[in-house]
Amino acid sequence: MSTPAGRGRPVAPAVLALRRLPNPRLTGIGAGLFAAATMFVLACADWLLFDGSSAVFGVLFLPVSALTALWVRPADLVTAPISVPIAFAVGIIPIAGGTGGFGGQTMAVVTALAVHAGWLYGGTLVAGLIATVRKVRLMRARQRRMLLAAQTARPAGQPAPAARPAARAPRRPSQR
Repeated sequence: MSTPAGRGRPVAPAVLALRRLPNPRLTGIGAGLFAAATMFVLACADWLLFDGSSAVFGVLFLPVSALTALWVRPADLVTAPISVPIAFAVGIIPIAGGTGGFGGQTMAVVTALAVHAGWLYGGTLVAGLIATVRKVRLMRARQRRMLLAAQTARPAGQPAPAARPAARAPRRPSQR
């Protein structure tokens, strides 16, 4: 284990390798478009290579869900678990196997969503857990920064100033 510069805690080599990976920050819409486009391309590749295997599609959905939740910017964390199921629905269109026009294709997509709900819920859970952990870490870091700012604002060893009563209007000399 090694320690990054300026820190005393050792960091695992796997964590150091993950830190070298790209770290884009997508908006909520960008994360949704990323997930939907990626799932559609993966479904087309699945259809060409594996004849539309739902297991392959489901397994590929899990890392896309994780990446979507990891790459969305902190202000849009709530959108990750919302956009991931939409991306699953967009991606299932090529492998649903519907025939008979628009109605047949729509029924095939609805049936595929119902049959593969386990993968859908699993990916949504992955995105939700990652987004929740990121949000908790952000809230803790903000709390630590605020605590540190409060401690550095007053000299060490001095107690916090006591709460002062509400200020009254100054009296004029004639009212004394």
